[in-house]
Amino acid sequence: MRKLIYITFILFFLHYNAFSQDLKPEYQKFIKSFIDNVKNGKKEAVASIIKYPFARDYPIPTIKNKAEFIKRYDQIFDATLKNKIIKSNPAKDWSEVGWRGIMLNQGDIWIDTDGKLMSINYQSQFEKNLKDKLIAGEKGKLNSAIAKFKEPVSILETSKFRIRIDDLGNNNYRYASWSLKQSMSEKPDLIITNGKFIQDGTGGNHSFEFKKGNYIYTCDIIVLGEKDSPAARLIITQNGKEILNQDAKIVPR
Repeated sequence: MRKLIYITFILFFLHYNAFSQDLKPEYQKFIKSFIDNVKNGKKEAVASIIKYPFARDYPIPTIKNKAEFIKRYDQIFDATLKNKIIKSNPAKDWSEVGWRGIMLNQGDIWIDTDGKLMSINYQSQFEKNLKDKLIAGEKGKLNSAIAKFKEPVSILETSKFRIRIDDLGNNNYRYASWSLKQSMSEKPDLIITNGKFIQDGTGGNHSFEFKKGNYIYTCDIIVLGEKDSPAARLIITQNGKEILNQDAKIVPR
């Protein structure tokens, strides 16, 4: 899931690079404080500005609170990331990109204009190894019909369905769904392959579209939406007519 968000962020950077604004002095102040805290190893100070829950690249577990962030701090902030932050210049290497926030370089880190750290789009070797281990373990627990994939993308839950989206490689995505009472170790009620990833604008919102006969199943992932927007949405159409529209939550690991 997070990998796809990274892709949309990269496309966003390329589009908005020319429009990014010089960082205001009041923003430089808390960016400098963040840099100093990383430089001096002040884990609690860094943890206090994190927006929780703090997602990591799926299926790496989401960080739920400050105590958990401190415990996992060194898994995220390796020497490479620390150097990027410590050597950065608040005025030159950090830029405000409209209402979307403030980014380091080309989006390694995003901090909002209130000084809260929203996203770290960097993966240490520890996290890369952990991700590979978790994926291998996850494959062993799934029904054999869906146990083969390149990378997991997301798990969504509506009021009725559990939906799993996997990347099969070569821009081919798979949709599998169950009733909420079933587990993913059981055979899915529905499997659709050859799904497409569709970027929606430049703010990170995106969709996955799956076709089966006269039906189209669309899973919208809402990264940037209104205050009361759901995290995701399932829309099913038949012959172009909408027959189902359900809000969904993204299931954290």
